[in-house]
Amino acid sequence: MELLDWDARTYDTLPLPHRHWGENLLARLPLVGTEAVLDLGCGTGRDTERLLDRLPAGRVVAVDGSARMLAELRARLPRAGDRLTVRQADLREPLRLAEPVDAAFSVATLHWLPDHDTLFHSVAAALRPGGRFVAEGGGRGNVAGVLRALAEVTGRDDEDRFWNFPDVDETVRLLRRAGFPDPEVELVPDPARLTAGEPLEAFLGTVVLGAHLRELPADQRRPFVRAVAERLPEPVVDYVRLRIHAVRR
Repeated sequence: MELLDWDARTYDTLPLPHRHWGENLLARLPLVGTEAVLDLGCGTGRDTERLLDRLPAGRVVAVDGSARMLAELRARLPRAGDRLTVRQADLREPLRLAEPVDAAFSVATLHWLPDHDTLFHSVAAALRPGGRFVAEGGGRGNVAGVLRALAEVTGRDDEDRFWNFPDVDETVRLLRRAGFPDPEVELVPDPARLTAGEPLEAFLGTVVLGAHLRELPADQRRPFVRAVAERLPEPVVDYVRLRIHAVRR
């Protein structure tokens, strides 16, 4: 599947739960302010900006596969100078950095990547020994209600077509294999309640169903999103987050 190139401007105007996901994750990353940190799946740079605030004498390497997201990030952070390196890369492929980093950070990206073994090895290769990896993404049970609504609309199970929602045991196994000997991994329910109608449909169409909409003609996209929204029992996206805190051997 080709990489998604998100509607970055609309994305940043929505009431995203990603904001508190990023804040909570950053709180779990101890920093003294001089480190180099890799931001995997940086998107429009909301969390990159917070990272830079925490790193007055450090730097961030911001990586994403979407050109439009990275354009928004550059517009958001025009004065970051040499404290920010921006790189477009397909995170489904091995990632190589010019220099190792002290920590890696990722919000709401893991579930879009089908091969976590490759990703975790890329993170380990990017980190110095003792470097920390903190991340969160969709885990087992994520958006189950949306998946049921989708199945009613499409007549098929779409979870494995576009998403990767692993469980704790599989994630721990892959992290250990990549060089993180004692990872902390947990699943945390975190439902997002939205306003029914246009706000819910905008959220679904921009944040959740982008891969599905890319396969449809433009005139079928809005009716498709509305059909999915109408089949939800309430205007809730039932997120379940997979949280990772690991230290490289």
